[in-house]
Formats: sequence, C-alpha cells, structure tokens
Amino acid sequence: MAETIIKIDLNKSAYEHDNIHNRWHPDIPMVSMVKPGDDFIIECMDWTGGQIENNDDAADVRDVDLTQVHFLSGPVGIEGAEPGDLLEVDILDIGTFADSQWGFNGFFSKQNGGGFLTDHFPEAQKTIWDFNGMFTKSRHIPGVEFAGLIHPGLIGCLPDKKMLDEWNTREKELFDTDPERTPPLAALPYAETAHMGRMKPEEAKSAAAEGARTVPPREHGGNCDIKDLSRGSKVYFPVYVKDAGLSVGDLHFSQGDGEITFCGAIEMAGWIHLRVNLVKDGMKKYGIKNPIFKPSPITPRYDDYLIFEGISVDEEGQQHYLDVNVAYRQACLNAIEYLKKFGYSGAQAYSLLGTAPVQGHISGVVDIPNSCATLWLPTDIFEFDVNPNAEGPKKYVDDSVQVPLAPDLK
Repeated sequence: MAETIIKIDLNKSAYEHDNIHNRWHPDIPMVSMVKPGDDFIIECMDWTGGQIENNDDAADVRDVDLTQVHFLSGPVGIEGAEPGDLLEVDILDIGTFADSQWGFNGFFSKQNGGGFLTDHFPEAQKTIWDFNGMFTKSRHIPGVEFAGLIHPGLIGCLPDKKMLDEWNTREKELFDTDPERTPPLAALPYAETAHMGRMKPEEAKSAAAEGARTVPPREHGGNCDIKDLSRGSKVYFPVYVKDAGLSVGDLHFSQGDGEITFCGAIEMAGWIHLRVNLVKDGMKKYGIKNPIFKPSPITPRYDDYLIFEGISVDEEGQQHYLDVNVAYRQACLNAIEYLKKFGYSGAQAYSLLGTAPVQGHISGVVDIPNSCATLWLPTDIFEFDVNPNAEGPKKYVDDSVQVPLAPDLK
C-alpha cells in the first residue's frame, strides 16, 4: 500500500492545514520529501476549500471568495531534483472520498470571476453532480449520465524567483491596459487571503505580497485543466528550484475541453496516487519550456458525436481575423442553441458542455479571415436521441427542473 503523505480534514478550514498553500512562491517549504521511484498518495480539498455546498442554492457560488483559490496540497520535495531537470510524474490513480460522493459545477457572476460565456450567463448558477462509481448524473440536468475522466485540474512545480518576477511583471502590464475591466484581465498578487503553507509568519508576510495567484496555467504547469491528464497519464514538468516542489489540487470528476464555465468541471475533493522520477538536465536535452504529457490509456469510450462548428465571426456579426477564441465561443453557443430545442434551458446546456466529456478542436487557422473551431458532443451520454431527423426535435426536459440561480446583489 502506498503511503498517504498529505492528509486533509474536510471538516477544517484550508487555512488550518499547514500542508496546503494557495500561492506560488519559491520559498514555500516542502511538506514532505520523497525519492525518485517512490509512489505516494496525496489528499486534496476541492479548489475553493469547501466554500460550495451540496444544496440547491447558488448563493455560495455568487459569493465565493476567488482571492483564496486554488488550495493546493504540497509542495512535495523530490530528493536530487535540481533546476533544469524534468520531473516525471505518473498519475497511477485518482479517486473520490467515500464520504464525499458529489461534486459541483458553477457559473460565476460576471461581477465575480465571470466565465467563457459570461455575457450570455452573467448571474451565478450551479449544478450538483452525484457520483455512482465511475458514473455521474445531476438532479439539475435530466436525461444525461456519463463516465468520469477524473483528473487534476492543477498540478505543477514551484517557480524560481526570476520566473515569479516575470509572471508578475507581464501580468501586471496586461492588467494595466484596462484596470477597470470586469472580469479583470489578470489575477494579481493579493496578500490578504494568501496561505503560504509552512512559511514562518515574518517570512510569509512579504512572500504573500508577491506570491503568484494560481488562476492561470504557466510555464511550470499550474492550472492547465487538461481533461486527458487522468489515471495512467505521465507528465514531464520543468524543474526550477531545488527539490522541485510538486503541488497538486483542483481535482475534477469530469470536464469538457475548455472548462468553459470557469468553475467548469465537476469540482470535487479527493485523492491522487502519484509516482515520481527524474530526467537529469531534461529541459536542455529535450528543449522543453512547458510541460509535456502522455495521455491515459484508460478513457471513457464515446465514439459517436455531433460536431458543432464555429467561425471567427462574433454574436454581433463582427468579423475577426483567425480568432480561435471567438470561433470556439461560437461553436459552444451553437451547441447550446441546439440543445435548447430538446427542452434544456440555456443554463443547463452551458453547464453540460462544461462537465461532460466534450472535445474541443482547432480545426483550421489558415483560411483567412475565419478560423474554424469545433465542439464534439458525445451522443451516448443522453437518454434520448439528440440526432437530427425528419420529424424534428422532441422536447424531453421538464421545465420544472432548473439550474439554481442566485441573482447578483446590487
């Protein structure tokens, strides 16, 4: 049996755990040391640290404190790891806690985080998903059930001071181009809610003022939200500090490509079983700047899809030049409109695209002026036929079942 080297208590605040942190900083102390070849288990809170509850009220999503997230378990030190190495991480298994067999998906209020389609869904809403072994369904979205592809949304190694300063400088420069934007262009350091793990209070105070927020993916990995990074995957992370400092969290039971609702996967607490090794001087040997990975050999088998196209012409009819972001947004909106014909509300369809194992593809980026992006919706997750036919769509969903909504506070 592998040793559980980081344990958490879901009945306690994340701030009561010294083996958890919510900022990236090179001086955060290691909470455990392992050797190359070791395998071990790490327990993780959900990314909000328990701010969201299993109920039918979306007020907690509306009022969530996003300056706290993400709560990560670690960092774990790997003996012999040096800057320039590659840390090889095998994801051997991932699971849920026996007494926490549920997860959540949410749309953040446009005034507090927003999301990919926040202009269309500006108010906070959430769906609760119940787990039954490898399958999940939601009381808020009838007619669907699918197998989970459990994965860590966030995993990476500590940055060095040079890299930390680079992150903060470039993100501040972007933020300053439109500092009043809602949602903001970047999540800048915020010391008030920083949790710096086992740093001594006098050191933590100054480090918190420059600790990088965990919101985006960066060169070290971080919040990449890659749904195929599941059990059986192998990841190679660049190492920037002595002992590497591996941290992990933000576990997802399932997610669609793009995690389009921002709180867009089925978020959960749980555990992850890892094995580590080192490739000495691997960054130089392989020319690696960002992590690379090999996907899981075990994935849910969905092989029949409806594929929705989108091009880089926005909702107002404005032409954009090879803009993949606009094209994928249009593909998502096209899929939502289609699902509404079967009785789903826009919110139910939006949540489904964020949680189900949909695939997102960049299909063309050379045919000026339009890029083409596609969203692949697996048809087998539905309890009814969603394919087009001569008779037209039949309403399946009862209007009485809705996604809980929390109006914005004025």
